[in-house]
Amino acid sequence: QVQLVESGGGLVQAGGSLRLSCAASGRTFSRYGMGWFRQAPGKEREFVAAISWSGISTYYTDSVKGRFTISRDNAKNTVYLQMNSLRPEDTALYYCAVRRSMYGNTVVGINEYDYWGQGTQVTVSS
Repeated sequence: QVQLVESGGGLVQAGGSLRLSCAASGRTFSRYGMGWFRQAPGKEREFVAAISWSGISTYYTDSVKGRFTISRDNAKNTVYLQMNSLRPEDTALYYCAVRRSMYGNTVVGINEYDYWGQGTQVTVSS
């Protein structure tokens, strides 16, 4: 059974940094792309960043480009999201997810991912 467990969320002031982690189990992690999504209260879940199975390709939504960095350590079955220069509008519940299909490139659609973590809360104060 696939399990994804996020950690690293918290309360931070605007301009600060956080590093989210997502530990995966139950699937050959190194064969699957991973993604980070977020959902703010009253809003739909939205794509944040994705990384290919190899870690070579990454993709970001425009609002986080230059501030967030997604990476992975296949030896540890873990994907990370380094978040710098945080803004109040980054406040949300952050989820990691694993792609439905092996290999392939980065994808942004929610339906391309079939397993999700429980989420970790990120709150940025102004």
